[in-house]
Amino acid sequence: MKRKMEVSELIFKIIAYVLLIIFAAMCIYPLLYALSSTFSSFDAVTNSKVILWPVGFQFEAFKQVFMDNQFWINYSNTLFVTFIGSIWCLVYSILGAYALSKKRLLGRHGFNFFLVFTMWFSAGVIPQYLNYQQTGQILASIVGGSSMFDIDLKWLIVLAMGMNATNIILLRNSFEGVPSEIEEAARIDGATELQILTKVYIPMSKATIATVALFFGISRWNGYFWAYRVLGTQQQYSWPVQVYMRDFINKNTNLTLQISENPDWEIGKATSMVYAMVVLAMVPILVIYPFIQKYFAKGVNMGGVKE
Repeated sequence: MKRKMEVSELIFKIIAYVLLIIFAAMCIYPLLYALSSTFSSFDAVTNSKVILWPVGFQFEAFKQVFMDNQFWINYSNTLFVTFIGSIWCLVYSILGAYALSKKRLLGRHGFNFFLVFTMWFSAGVIPQYLNYQQTGQILASIVGGSSMFDIDLKWLIVLAMGMNATNIILLRNSFEGVPSEIEEAARIDGATELQILTKVYIPMSKATIATVALFFGISRWNGYFWAYRVLGTQQQYSWPVQVYMRDFINKNTNLTLQISENPDWEIGKATSMVYAMVVLAMVPILVIYPFIQKYFAKGVNMGGVKE
């Protein structure tokens, strides 16, 4: 038998649904606008005639982007940094979280405190930049170079920018929720520490690992600031696609506050190309997310063991 809904509960649900619809529309609209601007005429884009649907169809912007070799080189760099960087971050984050989840770890509370401390107080932009520079010099000296620009700095982005205290804490909390009885049973069966991690903890924490992997992947895919600061203009062939898009915007459009001397038609063409790049840059995340979404539905197991 259906329970009769009270008036206050009905009002609450109506308000909640309305707010959710508005929020969803706010999230979807930028994507629809980017798609519409990609296929709209250059004049419509320049004169802000595009609101929701394309105005005057054209495919020239997509064609120009597909013919831009530099864009695809930088696109492949982003794929490389995202894939290799996410794996690198996951490996040492899992190892660190596994160690921090063990009560038998000497100095465990101190290590956990320093990990959380980095979330409260950051060293700042300048020390972080100097640290990246020194790391680049070390990598260059290993391969016999005299300057950090003697190496492909994509590897510096991968190796030096992988630390994230929040993700390690998420993994640690998930590992702490694994029943200790299962670990003890594995030890009795003769499992080593590595086997316990790979055969017990990782399979039982798939939801958390998938979530953290997505966090790392999105962070690497959208990474712009430090990639631009570290690589600069010396290694344009190592730029991720976001840095290339920013450089393209600065040089060819009036989307920034800079005054452009290009004619309106050229500005409209470049702006449509930017939106085409944005759409292409979103494709991998949109493709991968549905496969990882099922792990979000299961939730992250952070509870204790019920006896």
